Amino acid sequence: MKKLIIIASLVATVGVNFSCSDSFFAIEPQGAASLTSLSNKNGVNALLIGAYSLMDGVGAGNTGRQSTISNYVFGGITSGDAVKGTDIGDQPEQEYIEQFNWLSDNTYFLGKWQHSYDGVARANEALMLAKSADVKDMTDAEKTQVVAESRFLRGHFHFEAKKMWNMVPYIDENIYKRDDPNSTKVPNDKDIWANIEADFKFAADNLPATQAQKGRATKWAAKTYLAKAMLFQKKYAEAKALLLDVYANSGKKLMPNFHDNYRNITNNNAESIFEIEFSVNDGSTGNNGNAGDNLNWPYSANSPGRGCCGFYLPSQNLVNSFKTTSDGLPMLGAKADGTADTYNAVDVPNDEGLKSNQAFSLDKTVPVDPRLDWTVGRRGVNFLDWGQMPGYDWIRNQNYSGPYIGKKWMYYLADEGSSTHSTNKRAVNNNYRLLKMSSVILWLAECEVELGNLAEAEKYVNLIRNRAKTGSVQDASVNYVVNPYPTGTFASKGKEFAQNAVRMENRLEFAMEGHRFFDLVRWGIAEPYLNKYLKEESVNGTDITGRTYNKRGYLAGKTFKAGRNEYFPLPNDEILNSQKAGAATLKQNPGY
Repeated sequence: MKKLIIIASLVATVGVNFSCSDSFFAIEPQGAASLTSLSNKNGVNALLIGAYSLMDGVGAGNTGRQSTISNYVFGGITSGDAVKGTDIGDQPEQEYIEQFNWLSDNTYFLGKWQHSYDGVARANEALMLAKSADVKDMTDAEKTQVVAESRFLRGHFHFEAKKMWNMVPYIDENIYKRDDPNSTKVPNDKDIWANIEADFKFAADNLPATQAQKGRATKWAAKTYLAKAMLFQKKYAEAKALLLDVYANSGKKLMPNFHDNYRNITNNNAESIFEIEFSVNDGSTGNNGNAGDNLNWPYSANSPGRGCCGFYLPSQNLVNSFKTTSDGLPMLGAKADGTADTYNAVDVPNDEGLKSNQAFSLDKTVPVDPRLDWTVGRRGVNFLDWGQMPGYDWIRNQNYSGPYIGKKWMYYLADEGSSTHSTNKRAVNNNYRLLKMSSVILWLAECEVELGNLAEAEKYVNLIRNRAKTGSVQDASVNYVVNPYPTGTFASKGKEFAQNAVRMENRLEFAMEGHRFFDLVRWGIAEPYLNKYLKEESVNGTDITGRTYNKRGYLAGKTFKAGRNEYFPLPNDEILNSQKAGAATLKQNPGY
């Protein structure tokens, strides 16, 4: 569904008596829509599309990158999968977040908060109007569907806030009053999971299994999102029941190739349960493309995006995690928190410290999972159809941010023009797959491990690994070795190993998609895992030849503090703005 730009704040006209003709003064406010003009089927749908339009993270008055659906700042560069990139001093707010130096006046936190609650407000407006008796050209069934879609969206935006800040206010149509600006100044003293569950449950019960328009929520999207909410609360039995329903009855299935989930020509494929829709060359200025991630492109005019801006680059740790044993298995240890894993002891060969005109021959004999080269661009390996990635020339400051480029949101050279906006090659129509069958399968594996069914968990993980084994590869000259776990591996190695294996498979499958940090927190392993990462990524690296090189020295001495860094600080401005009768209704998170 293409986005429509509308004003979410409604201004209701009020009759005023003058000695002159009332009609002379009865001028509709410019740039706003009145309730009268919107009280019909078209108006309701316009408000609903306005709420959908915020799902990409763009359009709430901030820069877009502060609230982009990929969550690359909050879920990516905080997770060990990626670094900020570019150079030192560029977007320092991101530097502070990457280094766990979190302050309540960081504009990124403010932008994300404002976007989340702008989305909530738009969803509530659409819901309230749909339920209004003034709307007479809609059937009860049509109104119910709008309410269900609105509640799906309201659940999504509250979910985004919940995983960011934990204790946040829940605002529904009963709290929000159009004529009372203070109505939404409610305290954040209650856990809102039950409210989020109720929204997704209503949506699941009242939405159709399919929608005529791509991008609208369905019953299966709502059930999947509800299951995700259950996982965040460790309600594994309830999550499993929902996920099994989606797995067995939604009609969704794994695509043959891993990369089918990351290319514009395979948008809305058989694996996808819910996508954030992007469009280009549609009469807009390009913001209907993936505007929120417009900094995350190679720094060369001869690369995808055609030159800007060098942000969000894969870490060496992430690249190393794709190494496999000679048996084609991840290099895992027996501890559930991943701190006993061995993949990071020696780095995958790289061109760190070498300019593109300096000789470099990548050692391609190291066995790696083929998903590596669909996820990461590295020198000497094909980069889609652009030829071999040249290394240094595509990196803004390799010494600062490393030798790798993110790949999942990039377009093929053959698709330039059809996939990119006419005025901006970084505005693309490659959808963001928010919910997909691969997620369902690995969430089922997680549930089975936690419920003690290790053999079942192993079967689900092996579905994903078999797809990686049999799917297409990026560069046939690389030594790709990936295999399923031999039957009985999880049972013989025990629950902690099985937990770690499922978590590693999540990392390999969904790397650079902005989920990782929130997963580490909900699994309860963020503190040991991230402090190990920070210690190892901040010192010089060594590859299999014995060559040493600089890594991310600016991370030296940085730490994740348990009890503080699981959740971000509430924006100071929002705490100040929440005052009623001189007292703030919002309470800051611990440690800030």
